[in-house]
Amino acid sequence: MPTLVHFEIPADDIERSRKFYADLFGWKIEKWPGTDAEDMQYWTVTTTDDKGNKASVGGGMMKRQNPQQQIINFIDVKSVDEYSSKVEKFGGKVVVSKMAVPGMGYFAVCHDTENNSFGLWESNESAK
Repeated sequence: MPTLVHFEIPADDIERSRKFYADLFGWKIEKWPGTDAEDMQYWTVTTTDDKGNKASVGGGMMKRQNPQQQIINFIDVKSVDEYSSKVEKFGGKVVVSKMAVPGMGYFAVCHDTENNSFGLWESNESAK
């Protein structure tokens, strides 16, 4: 069954946002290697449970790309293509078509029938 696997937090001020979430929840937020360009920086978010064990859901943080960009939750599916079709069949909309994250998988960003954003994620180490 598809389940929540990742979240992304857009930020106008990365340092302010990192500090807020680290102080509030104790999250570990580290820059992802190879994302040095100012507009392409990506930070990984590691979450833990109340016993300090790494949680199954982690996330990322990046510079906000547009004023309307909000937090997006990503749901693991077996096929982004298949679920993108289902989104449209059931009245939603694919707003960012399938894209590769090299060596990790594929994603798409969608809106549900109420205009809420969510992402689809397909793990695939062969993604290019």
